Amino acid sequence: MSPEPFAAAVLAWYDRHGRKDLPWQLDITPYRVWVSEIMLQQTQVSTVLDYFPRFMAALPSVEALAAASEDEVLHLWTGLGYYSRARNLQKAARLLVAEHAGEFPRSVEQLTALPGIGRSTAGAIASLSMGLRAAILDGNVKRVLARYLAVDGYPGEPAVAAQLWAAAERFTPAQRVNHYTQAMMDLGATLCTRSKPDCPRCPLQSGCQARRHGRQASLPASKLRKALPQKSTLMPLLVSPERAVLLYRRPSSGLWGGLWSLPELADLQALDELLEARALQPGPAQALAALKHTFSHFQLTIQPWLMQVTPLGSGVAEADWLWYKLANPPRLGLAAPVKTLLKRAADVLNAGETR
Repeated sequence: MSPEPFAAAVLAWYDRHGRKDLPWQLDITPYRVWVSEIMLQQTQVSTVLDYFPRFMAALPSVEALAAASEDEVLHLWTGLGYYSRARNLQKAARLLVAEHAGEFPRSVEQLTALPGIGRSTAGAIASLSMGLRAAILDGNVKRVLARYLAVDGYPGEPAVAAQLWAAAERFTPAQRVNHYTQAMMDLGATLCTRSKPDCPRCPLQSGCQARRHGRQASLPASKLRKALPQKSTLMPLLVSPERAVLLYRRPSSGLWGGLWSLPELADLQALDELLEARALQPGPAQALAALKHTFSHFQLTIQPWLMQVTPLGSGVAEADWLWYKLANPPRLGLAAPVKTLLKRAADVLNAGETR
């Protein structure tokens, strides 16, 4: 199928079946499209449906995002993972305010110069919110094109990616590019899914090489997966008499960068050293059930210890340490497993009160 009939088939399908009522499709602006596209990276639509409205209500504009504290941005992002996305979102907002008067540049090249915006995200912003002819190649579109053209190889390999980008550029129409872009994402999300693609309902079935040769299950090729390395850490939940848990802010770069976390320790001896360093008198303690958390490149087993402590002296004074009040928590960015452990600690403490 040549580019014109390809786009026409996709647009005709979109008119009948495409998604048109997602929150970021309403009151479309470059800012709303941008935030939604960043959230949707590595994250399912069903999850973003909860996060996007809250984020927009708190930070409705580029200016609001640029002016917000990092804690507020990370708080709104807590649970979405890949927190560098949130930090880059704010960096880009501050650049947009400082260098572009809060307006998004109207070219893919200028958009990709902003932190955290790659070629596909730039294409989505340009096409969906500005009507500019710009191709995208997110995971859904990669799958559609790899199957339609029977492109062998893992799409993350440069040569394969180049082949798919050339196809994406070729098929993107000059007219109704915003609808075409949304339609291609919808096709991959609703019909040309990773498993059990719904080929009989696909508007591209007649020209699809994967369907013709029965290769839907093997295309696109998957990345060769290695066994994830295993790591472990001890995380103490040190609870003050006021029912507050000691947290510290992690460095801005690296894992959970800029988020507030429980201390990570090698063993119980390190816990004794932490108590001494922070001038805390230990009280009753108990081990809680271990918690496993999987990152993209390793799996972490967390052994939490719940310990009652009494601060000796003035308590925590450093800017990177604070007492997190369980009954009235501040708006901070928390790593998902830390948020889980804080809730678990609150449940254990409340259960102890009712006995």
